[in-house]
Amino acid sequence: MKLYVRDNFFNSGKTEILDERNHAVGVVDLRSAFGSALDVYGLQGRLLYGGKFPMLSNKWIVSDAGGDECGMLRYRLSFLSKRYEYESYGRGVYEITAEAFSRDYEIRNSQGALAATFRKVDGWFEAAVYCLENLTDEVSSYEWIAVILGMNEIQKRHRSSG
Repeated sequence: MKLYVRDNFFNSGKTEILDERNHAVGVVDLRSAFGSALDVYGLQGRLLYGGKFPMLSNKWIVSDAGGDECGMLRYRLSFLSKRYEYESYGRGVYEITAEAFSRDYEIRNSQGALAATFRKVDGWFEAAVYCLENLTDEVSSYEWIAVILGMNEIQKRHRSSG
């Protein structure tokens, strides 16, 4: 199943997670315009995942509903491509890649198998919209949403720093 999530242009507030039929299947709460943190809620408004930058770090930490860390996203220096690595604690390391000017990303596990894909489908003069297709049971679609929006936050930091 494909899920669609929109980043909020003003970096705060709630935005719906939609399925292919345009039905709401969750919510992302971008908690503050002044800090980079978010919460991902499933159906019935139940908190599932959170994401944030630790103090003085450019690594994005994903935590579960209880606040326990379940993974870490980091940028990997690469020429002619965009590369990130998501270490999902106890479940393996995933590489997130896209060609330099592409909006299509692939997520592969440590064996090279395709785990998920996502595409930035909008976002030139408005907030980015991502379409996620999860192909694995190891990492939930809601966790991938926290990772994808974390990657977007890392990109925003890189753009604003130079």
